[in-house]
Amino acid sequence: MASAVCTRFLLQRSTQRFLFSCRAGPAFSSPFLCRAHRLGPSDDEMYQRTSVSVMQKEPGSGVMIHSYSSRGFNIDGNQVFGPCAVLPPAILQWNVGSFEDITDESVSLFHMLEPRIEILVLGTGARVQRIKPSVLALLKRKGIAVEVQDTPNACATFNFLASERRVVAAGLIPPPVSTALEVSQK
Repeated sequence: MASAVCTRFLLQRSTQRFLFSCRAGPAFSSPFLCRAHRLGPSDDEMYQRTSVSVMQKEPGSGVMIHSYSSRGFNIDGNQVFGPCAVLPPAILQWNVGSFEDITDESVSLFHMLEPRIEILVLGTGARVQRIKPSVLALLKRKGIAVEVQDTPNACATFNFLASERRVVAAGLIPPPVSTALEVSQK
């Protein structure tokens, strides 16, 4: 009796809008389990290609990090050598040599700013490194969210947040020279 009711229900539904696969029997077919319809380019915007060309930088869009190297950073056309603190609209030399030098004193610059920054992005070099818990606790008490990443990803995160007009700052340590691409001549 139950299978007859189920079959009748499924047959009624199949005539309304559902498409069943011809391989399955009507009692066991379900519109949610079959693959009779495949998405094509006209079915979804995901398949449509879009390109964007930025003709001119929007005025007041903030500081952008254009490139980095083992020597430093290119920030809005300014060459900055060594570690730097990006505090829009200022770019400052940051007196740290490695992630181990990031202390309460070295981040004091970030929590004394007005307007108060929302997010501090820390780039720790070629790899993500663990920052001292006391430093993270200090910034949390001051109401600053901290994002610790390797420097390449920290640059991208900073650019993204700055483009959204968030109040963001960055402390960046250049990654060391990569030996993977060096060519030795004999």
